[in-house]
Amino acid sequence: MQKVRSINNIKNIIFDFGGVIINIDHRRVEDEFIKLGVENFDKLFNEATQSDLFRNLEKGIISPPEFRQAIREMSGIVVSDEIIDNTWNLIIGDYPVERIELLKQIKKHYRIFLLSNTNKIHYDFYISKFKKEFGFEFSSLFDRVYMSFQIGMRKPDFESYLYVLNQNNLRPVETLFVDDAIQNIFAAEELNIIGYHLKSDYDITDLFTEGKLKDNI
Repeated sequence: MQKVRSINNIKNIIFDFGGVIINIDHRRVEDEFIKLGVENFDKLFNEATQSDLFRNLEKGIISPPEFRQAIREMSGIVVSDEIIDNTWNLIIGDYPVERIELLKQIKKHYRIFLLSNTNKIHYDFYISKFKKEFGFEFSSLFDRVYMSFQIGMRKPDFESYLYVLNQNNLRPVETLFVDDAIQNIFAAEELNIIGYHLKSDYDITDLFTEGKLKDNI
């Protein structure tokens, strides 16, 4: 685990969402699409990645109906919008209560933000899920929330980080960015943001004591 420099200078924290705040499960999605008859799942999603289908959905360039139709055309399956959405949303796991309680504590000591690569289909599902489970709005946990499909930018493109910094007058050297994808950390660090790669054997709850960053992270 890497050491974060200048802990005492950190005033702002930008969090990733999937794999950091909420758990995600890629295998469930794969298994269920195969059950639907998408036997060439790996090939389908490799082709979709190469054709920018997912990136375009996450940047709001294509709409959910266009995405669903592309999945039908690429896979050859004939299924309803509801089935596609329900299957696609299986990637979304649970909100660990201890992480939500931690965010409430962190907000007392730092300005905190969310920067997530996500899409409208997933967003509608996990925002509703949060409200049902916790009884308040997810966005209230943060000073500002930035969803890629809403701002038209996604990580690791520099413009997405710069947008958050500029919108909130944040100094990179006073800002910690926590993400579970190393390529997103590398991009942030090129902009002098302090990066922390949250590996699979660590949780954000391991980084804080009573809402403050530990000295030895």
